[in-house]
This record gives sequence, structure tokens and C-alpha cells, in this order.
Amino acid sequence: MKTELIIRSNSSDIDFALLRDGKLIELNNETTGNKFSVGDIFLAKIGKVLTGLNASFVNVGYPKDGFLHYHDLGAQVNSLNSFIKKVSTGNYKEFTLKNFQKEEDINKDGSINKVLKTGQNLLVQIVKEPISTKGPRLSSELSIAGRFLVLVPFSNRVSVSQKIEDPKEKDRLKRLAKSIRPKGFGVILRTVAEGKKVAELDKDLQNSLDRWKTMCKRIANTNTPTKILSELNRASSILRDVMNDSFTNIITNDETLKVEIKEYLQEIYPEKEKIVKLHRSDIPIFEKYGIERQIKTSFGKTVSMSRGAYLVIEHTEALHVIDVNSGNRSNKAGSQEDTALEVNLIAASEVARQLQLRDMGGIIVVDFIDMHKVENRNKLFQHLKEEMSFDRTKHKILPPSKFGLVQITRQRVRPELSIKTTETNPNINGEVEAPIVLLDKIEGDLEKYLSNPKNKKIQLNVHPFIAAYLTKGVNSVRFKWYLKHKKWITIIPRDAYTYLHYKFKTL
Repeated sequence: MKTELIIRSNSSDIDFALLRDGKLIELNNETTGNKFSVGDIFLAKIGKVLTGLNASFVNVGYPKDGFLHYHDLGAQVNSLNSFIKKVSTGNYKEFTLKNFQKEEDINKDGSINKVLKTGQNLLVQIVKEPISTKGPRLSSELSIAGRFLVLVPFSNRVSVSQKIEDPKEKDRLKRLAKSIRPKGFGVILRTVAEGKKVAELDKDLQNSLDRWKTMCKRIANTNTPTKILSELNRASSILRDVMNDSFTNIITNDETLKVEIKEYLQEIYPEKEKIVKLHRSDIPIFEKYGIERQIKTSFGKTVSMSRGAYLVIEHTEALHVIDVNSGNRSNKAGSQEDTALEVNLIAASEVARQLQLRDMGGIIVVDFIDMHKVENRNKLFQHLKEEMSFDRTKHKILPPSKFGLVQITRQRVRPELSIKTTETNPNINGEVEAPIVLLDKIEGDLEKYLSNPKNKKIQLNVHPFIAAYLTKGVNSVRFKWYLKHKKWITIIPRDAYTYLHYKFKTL
């Protein structure tokens, strides 16, 4: 498996494209003015306390107040309140919590008005970014994420990621964490900590501890609401979470960003520093690596798959619905059941990619093609779980129902990524699919005609503009088809055709 991170920097924002074996699996955007990202910590002011909801609205500086539920306070919120009062004076500078006297933990079934009062200051962390008309979702159970571990202030707990399955490795990591854990802090070992030595874990812990101390220094004499600790920039955050041996390239068009990434890799993965490169071509970076094309073909309502199969993706207020269609797929399988399984397995891989690519959250219902055999439904379920295992966002998948429906819940922490892929119709008013999608459809239909040995000659009738594009230059699209399929396709310009209309004929 080959993983690449392509970073495009503009004057106001940065786009990050994560490719796995050349296929776009994640697309992120970081805007210079975005002040409310998941992981940011604010010194905020408590607003209205709602006993009926057992929650409070919190002013973090966003037009809509953030929402803090009692269950998101964390058991140690009394200790946090006490610490904030001491540090706010400017006289208390024991940020390591070594000698800090902890308060009693709150009752898990308690009432929020016993813990928080309107007007008081509180440290809160964003766990869900503002979405639509809602303000950010908040937690006062703070955590500072590093490369190998997460530091949790006011806790004594040591835990290991559930994705590490080896019991011996779990015990080893727990022993190491307990040996380096500073008093007053809990530690959560991340999946990437597997196999790491104590020196690597300790270095990462000290980096997180330094970030905590820097944050605490900003609390004194600070007006509320104020951001006092920012999550790492998106590039560093992606590298921290997914960097591994499969990374082969990190390419950016920005010299400053290249230097920053190299410096960060020196800390977390020095052996990979050499894979950071600067894009120097005159061709825009996203076009050079085929990302623009993949964006156009991946974000529409209809998503094409191999051999004519496709997905239809619909969004409602309550949930997302994905319909799997076999389309005009040529049937080489032995039976309808085998065809359904084949299409469903391809669709499962694409569904997993689409959820991560669009960052779809909440409830997702996938309508796969009906399969009658239990073993085939189990194959589909296991394959979907395997494909979703690469997704860092928390999710849960239920087995297929007898109607072929699979229900997925996926944590929603930021707005879904939505990109408009339609373009103005040059013939009449309105919009049409992007022309690049048309080319994929033509190629899909072409493969269908070529799969039939009876079709000796194939003719493609298209609008003159499309015909010119397909035949332009020595290394034309038609010539690439010839090299791939060993058959020459006759292309006929048709003035009567609308811009995106095409038709195949066999001779």
C-alpha cells in the first residue's frame, strides 16, 4: 500500500489530499480564519445553565454559544474549577499538578447547576465544530493528543487503544506508561504506540506536557472567551494520526509549509523527512496528481464504479441514504447471486471511501443489492468492516438485514464536505454534470461493448466539442484506448447532439 499527502496552499487556505494507491480517500481544508477546530481549548464563560436539559450554554466567542452537557463535564471538573481559580490569580505556577490537591469527583448522575454557575470561567475543549445553525459541542474533560499517547489532566487512569489486540503488548505498554506517567495526569496510549520503546513514549509525553504548561501560563489575567491552546495545524494533525511506513510522498507547493512539515517530521518520524518535496511544475499540483479529476467524479449525487455499477447518495436532515446499483454491468458471474455479491463488495469499498472522503456523519443507511445466502451477507459485512478499519473517525456497523440494508453510525465532529460538481449547461439554461464525469461514463460503456467479441467495429457519435477533445494530439484519449484495448474506435462528430449526448454503434 502506498500513501501520499498532497498539500495545496493558497493565500487564504490550505487543501490537503490523502491518496492511497493513487486513490483520493480524504480531503481536508484549513482556512486561515477558522478559530473553532476540534481539539482547540478555550477559557470560556458559562452562560445560561439549563437544569431541564442538564446542560449549559457556553460563550466561546462564536456567534452561537457552545453546548456543554453534564456528561461531558468529566468526573474531575471540580478539580479543574479549583485549578482555574488558583492559576487565574497569577500567583499559582505549579502547572505540573505534582502537589495539586484534587477535589472530589462529581456524581455521574448529578445535576449541572450543582457544579456550574452562570458567569464563571471554565476551560472547555471543542469536540464537535459548529455545524449549520448550531454552535460547537464542548467538553471540559480536557485531553492533549500527541503522536503516541494522549495526556489527560486531573486523571490517574492509564488505558490502551482497543485496536491493539495483543494482550502482552497491552500489558507492556501499560507498564511503560505507568513508569513515565507524571503525577496528576492520566495517559491513553494510541494505536501507533504499538511496539514503541519507553524513550519514544516519554519524549512524546514531555512534548504534550510542555503544551499543557504553555497553555496554563496564558490563563492568568486573560479575558474570556479566549482560545488558549490550538490543535496542531491540519498537516501536522494528519501526519500525527496516520503517519506510518506506507507513506512514500508528502508534496506541497509552498516552501514555508515544506520547512514546517520537515521540522515536525524530525520530531515524530525522522526517517521519513526525505519524502517531503516541493512541487515545482507549471501544472497545478492538484491536476498533476489527478486530484481535481477525482474530486469531480467523487462528489456528485451519482458515483460511478467499475463496469457500469454506481452509487446514488442522498442527504436528508435525519440521515444519509446510499443506494447500490449494478447498472449496465456485464454479467460474467455464474448466477444472479454471484453478480450481486461481486457488485456489493465493490460498492462496500467505495462506500467506506465516500464516508471518509465526504466526512459524512450521523446515521448512514446503505441499500445493497439483495442477497439470499447468509454466507454472502456475512462476506459483505466482514469486507465492509475491513474497509472501514482505515477510518480514524469513530463508527459502528450493523450486519445486513434480510432486506440488504446496512446501518452505519459515524461520529460527526465537523461539517460534511460538500463540493459542487455540476457546471453551466452551454446549450440551454440550467446545469449539467461536469464533462470529466461524461468521459468516465463513455469509458464505462466502451468497456461493455468491447467485452462482447461479436462487436468487431465500434463507432462513437458525440458532440463536436467532445469529439475534438477525444481525438486531439498524438497522445489522444482515443489513442490511449487503442493501447489499452487493442481496438481502434471510430469517433463521429454530430452537430445535432447536445453537449453531453453520446451514442455507441456497432458495425
